[in-house]
Amino acid sequence: MKLIKLAAATLNQTPMDWDNNQANILAAIKQAKLEQVDILCLPELCISGYGCEDAFLGIGLLKQAQRVLLEIVPETKGIIVAVGLPVLHENRIYNAVCLLVNGEIKGFVPKRFLANDGIHYESRWFQAWQLGIIDQIKIADQLYPIGDLYFNCGGIKIGFEICEEAWVAQRPGIRLAESGVDVILNPSASHFSFQKRETRLRLVLEGSRAFGCAYIYVNLLGNEAGRVIYDGDTLLAANGELLNGGKRFSFSNYQLVTTVVDIDRSRMTQARTSRFSPNKESCIKILFDFPQRLPTKITPWKAETWELQNIKEEEFARAVALGLYDYLRKSRAKCFVLSLSGGADSGAIACLIKIMVELGIQELGIEQFCAKFSHADLKQNNLMQQLLKCAYQSTKNSSNITFQAAKEIAQAVGATFINWNVDQLVENYVGIIENAIGRDLKWDTDDLALQNIQARTRSPSVWLLANIFNGLLLATSNRSESAVGYATMDGDTSGGLSPLAGIDKDFIRQWLKWLETTGLHNLKPIPELKFINAQQPTAELRQGLEQTDEKDLMPYDLLNVIEKAAIRDRQTPLEIFYVLESQFDYSKEQLIIWIERFFKLWVQNQWKRERFAPSFHLDNESLDPKTWCRFPILSGGFQHELAEMRQQIKT
Repeated sequence: MKLIKLAAATLNQTPMDWDNNQANILAAIKQAKLEQVDILCLPELCISGYGCEDAFLGIGLLKQAQRVLLEIVPETKGIIVAVGLPVLHENRIYNAVCLLVNGEIKGFVPKRFLANDGIHYESRWFQAWQLGIIDQIKIADQLYPIGDLYFNCGGIKIGFEICEEAWVAQRPGIRLAESGVDVILNPSASHFSFQKRETRLRLVLEGSRAFGCAYIYVNLLGNEAGRVIYDGDTLLAANGELLNGGKRFSFSNYQLVTTVVDIDRSRMTQARTSRFSPNKESCIKILFDFPQRLPTKITPWKAETWELQNIKEEEFARAVALGLYDYLRKSRAKCFVLSLSGGADSGAIACLIKIMVELGIQELGIEQFCAKFSHADLKQNNLMQQLLKCAYQSTKNSSNITFQAAKEIAQAVGATFINWNVDQLVENYVGIIENAIGRDLKWDTDDLALQNIQARTRSPSVWLLANIFNGLLLATSNRSESAVGYATMDGDTSGGLSPLAGIDKDFIRQWLKWLETTGLHNLKPIPELKFINAQQPTAELRQGLEQTDEKDLMPYDLLNVIEKAAIRDRQTPLEIFYVLESQFDYSKEQLIIWIERFFKLWVQNQWKRERFAPSFHLDNESLDPKTWCRFPILSGGFQHELAEMRQQIKT
C-alpha cells in the first residue's frame, strides 16, 4: 500500500480583500500541516477572489495577487498546495493554478476551458490556454514552467481540471489518465443552484472511476461578491467511491476536509480498466518525499439527512441565510431593515434572517458569530432585535389582518417592530399634484397612480430608518413580480439588496407552508406563519375593492409555468398555449388572455428589471439582466407572435 493524505479547503473569500484572503489561505495551510496532509487543494482564484469582474484587467490587481502568492510560498514547507490566482503572461491574463511544493513554486497550470455562459463571463478577462503548449513565466525575476502540464512529486503524479474543465466533453482528465496521473485536483468557483451537487458528484465519481485516480474537488464558500453564493462543496473520491465531503453552506472562514487514499490501488484500477495509450509528455518532475503512513480504513462519507433527502426547501433556506450573513458583514452595515407588510415576501425574508442567526450560532457559537461582525457592536442578548428592524407602514387601505400578521412574525423571529401611518403623507402628495394640474385624482380615472403613490410614500420613511440604524434596507420583490413588473419602482423595490428576486412566488408560498409545519433539519418550525399562509397575497393599495395579486395578474402557479416556458425555454406564445392547455383546466380564451398579459407586461417592464437591487442567483431561471437574462429595453413586443397564436388557435 502507498498511502497519502489528501485535503481540500473551501474558503470564504472576498474580491480584492488581500489581507482577509491571505489569512484564510494561511489558516487552511496551517491546519492541513497540523493534520499531516500531503496534498492540499484550494479553490479557483482564491488569492484574488473569483468575482473581481473588470478589475482583473488592472495591472495593480495582478501585482497584488503575485505579492500574496510570494508571501504564501514559505508557509508551504513540508506540504504540497495548489492555489488559484490570475497571472499575466506574454501580455495575456490567465486564470491559473500554482503548485507550491515544500516552500517553492513549481509551476502554473492555466485554465484551458473558460466558463462563458449564464453568470460566467471569463473570456472577458482571461485567455484560454492552448492544448499541449508549455512555456516559462517570470515571477520575481525567476522563471517557472507554465502550461498544459502535470507534476511528478516524489513518484506521485498530480494533474488539474479547473472547474469548468470537468464539465466539458473533452475534459483534461482524459489526457491526464493517458499519462497515468494518480491525483486530479479540481479547484473551483462553481456558483450554487438548486440540486447542483448531484451533477458535481456524478462528475467527481465518474472522473475518479474512469481515470482510475484520486479526485479532489473544492469550491469557494459563501457570498463572495454580492450576487453569487458558493456552497463550499468539497468532494474527495477515488476509484468511483466517495471517501469524504464537507458541510455545505458553512458560516466558517474556511473548512478543511481530508482523506487517505491508497495510490497503489488506484494504479491497479488503471491497469485493469485503462484504454488509453501511454503519454509521457508535459510532465514536471519534483523531488518530494511522502511520509509512510499507517494503514487507514477508508469508509464512504454520508451527507446530512436533509441532503440525502434532496430537500429543495432546505437548500433555499441555507443558501440565502449564508448569502445574507456574508452580505451584511462584508457590506459593513450594522443590521437589516425590512418593510414588514404582513405578506408572504417580507415574512419570508424575516424568517430567513432568523434562520441565518440560528444556523450561524449553531455552527460557530454566539461569540464567534457576533465577532465576525467586527464593525457592529453586537451584544449577545437580544441578537435578532439588533440585527433586524421591521417597519409596518399602514394606510387606510391596510387591514387588521396584515397588521396582526406582521406583528406576530416580528415577535416570532425576535425582531424590533416599529409601525406608523402614512395616510397624511399620501394625502399631501395627492393634494400637491391636484393643485398643480387643476383637477382631483379619482380611482376610476387614476387607479394606478393612486396605488403607486402609497407604495412610494413608504420608501423615504423606511430609508430614513435604515440610515438611522446604519442598516441595509431589503427590497421584497420576488421573481414572479419581476417578470411582469408587478412592483412599484422606488416603492416596494426600494433597497440595497433583494433577497427573493431570484425565486418565484409560487415556491415562496409553498416554502412558507413547509416552514410553518416542518422547518429545517435541527431547527424548529415557525407556526406563527399561519397568519401569513391563511391569506391571499394582496398589495392592499386599492380603495374600496377586494384586491389580490392573482386577480390583478393570473394564478401564480400558472404564471410560473409561463415564465419558465417563455424566458428559460424561449418558447413561442403558441407553444406556451399548448403547454398550459395540457396542465391547467381553463378555457382557451382565458389561457390566451393570460399569455398575452404576460408578454405585454414582460416587454413593458424590462426597464424595471434593469433597476432592481442586486439579488442572489439561485437557479437557471434568474431574470437578472446583469448576470443571466439579457433582454432589450425596447422591442417589438411579440406582437406578431401573439397574433399568430390567436389565429392558429381559432383555426
